[in-house]
Amino acid sequence: MRDIPEALSAHLDQTSTTTCHAWRLTRTDGLVLGFTEHDHDLEFGGTVFSAATGFRASEVESGLGLEADAANVAGAFSDAAISTDDLALGRYDGARVETFLVNWQSPGEHVLLSTRELGEVRTAGPAFTVELRSLAARLDQPHGRLYGRRCDADLGDARCTKNIAVAPFRLTGIITEVVDEMTLIVSGLEGQPAGWFGNGRVRFATGLLSGLSADISSHSIEGGGARLALWSPLARLPEPGDQLQVSAGCDKSFETCSAKFANGLNFQGFPYLPGSDFAYGYADADTVHDGRPIVP
Repeated sequence: MRDIPEALSAHLDQTSTTTCHAWRLTRTDGLVLGFTEHDHDLEFGGTVFSAATGFRASEVESGLGLEADAANVAGAFSDAAISTDDLALGRYDGARVETFLVNWQSPGEHVLLSTRELGEVRTAGPAFTVELRSLAARLDQPHGRLYGRRCDADLGDARCTKNIAVAPFRLTGIITEVVDEMTLIVSGLEGQPAGWFGNGRVRFATGLLSGLSADISSHSIEGGGARLALWSPLARLPEPGDQLQVSAGCDKSFETCSAKFANGLNFQGFPYLPGSDFAYGYADADTVHDGRPIVP
């Protein structure tokens, strides 16, 4: 049950009210932005809610139980608020959005209506529409482990335990050429064999893409430096001279974990797990299957 402050409850009981919606958006990098559909800026809870962005809310579709609900918010791109570059580069992916009902004559009278996450974003010229997904939408996502021969940990995480923040597993490079949105020529990675950074990751340290990461598909060597091919195209192109951190890659096999990273004891897969061919190989017309062990 939602707890509505007494002052706001008394205001809502009146014949006419002065309420509007406000949204507080918190990005995964900690940046907090405030927006409101009112025509003047509002401030409460330590956040300034800007009115210069033309935000407006849609109707909310709600469901009973654990059914996920959704809402839309429409607005206009603004350098002072949400820019096209930031949105395209994924800086708002996974952002948390809190929706408030507030008395704009007395912003201290407000109530939190919902907490959602940013979903699908649709753009049309200078405007955009954002889907706000309820936290119940997380229940539609798969969780847990899958048992397989390959490792299911991320290289360098708490389960892997391998420190890849040091050379030769992480090196600083400089972009010398941007071939296209999926291929970079990088200097500073000399001394490592071809394929060392395949299945690895680059994190841009300077330039337009600063703070963003991309996954590496393959790593080869050519005269001008290391050629890094990415798994997916970059939303915006970096510039020659931009610095980046390049991390070695792992193909999740036990052989690579042991030979390349000397981390076989922490391998998070099951390399000797029998495959389906072995599991079903005993089925034939000549064998009597009476429940006895197949392997003595």
